[in-house]
Amino acid sequence: MKKYISFFKIRFQVGLQYRSASIAALTTQFLWGIMECAAYRAIYMSSGMEPPMEFSALVSYIWLKEAFLAMFNTWITTDGDIFTVIMNGDVAYELCRPVSLYRMWFAKSVGGRCATAALKCIPIIAVSVLLPRPYRLSPPRDLVAFCFFLLTLFLGLFVTVAFCMVVYAITLFTISPQGLRAVLTGAVEFLSGSVIPFPFIPQPVRGVLELLPFGSMHNVALRVYSGSLAGGEMLRAVALQVFWIAALVLLGKAICRTAERRIVVQGG
Repeated sequence: MKKYISFFKIRFQVGLQYRSASIAALTTQFLWGIMECAAYRAIYMSSGMEPPMEFSALVSYIWLKEAFLAMFNTWITTDGDIFTVIMNGDVAYELCRPVSLYRMWFAKSVGGRCATAALKCIPIIAVSVLLPRPYRLSPPRDLVAFCFFLLTLFLGLFVTVAFCMVVYAITLFTISPQGLRAVLTGAVEFLSGSVIPFPFIPQPVRGVLELLPFGSMHNVALRVYSGSLAGGEMLRAVALQVFWIAALVLLGKAICRTAERRIVVQGG
């Protein structure tokens, strides 16, 4: 286990080195967050229907989504070096290491995502709590909700990484990952609630999406913090996160083991 913790630490430290790129991306995320809040504000004011979320809860959802975007992004750009290793043939060197390829990549992915999120979440949260109402990030309703938010945040991170590990394992069978990445970019963004929060999606479509692994990514943590998910529904969502972590890890390991026995190096 110590060697995988070392991979996590190394990837985390490397991620912290890209401070200038992270700072540059903050401006885009701030502007995008403000635009989303303003757009939903206009919809709330013009619509005579009962909204599925209070506006303050929706604003908290939006700002937290921007703050922790690096932890849950499904563009899979955070782990681009893993794709590079697969495509240029360096995966052959990775297979020579006396470690599990799956566990090594998993630890690196978690470390890289946490490092990038650590650089971005603090300034975004710090500024969003100082904004005037109604565009201000609200505090959680109580300490219990905040504790469950932290729990579901990291469970959602593991679901996301476990899903991406399945993608990396499948990529070992392909010549180029571009087609796979193009399909996943748009599909997973919508299915995970990044484009439209789940409360705005009508039933029964929402019920189906919540059962998929994409609904167990950042959707659960952000809704727990904003108060949109509580009580029995929250506990069921936590149980579903644990289920998808186990299922995706088992699937990813199985595909990875098969790929390791049949891998063909194209480059190098």
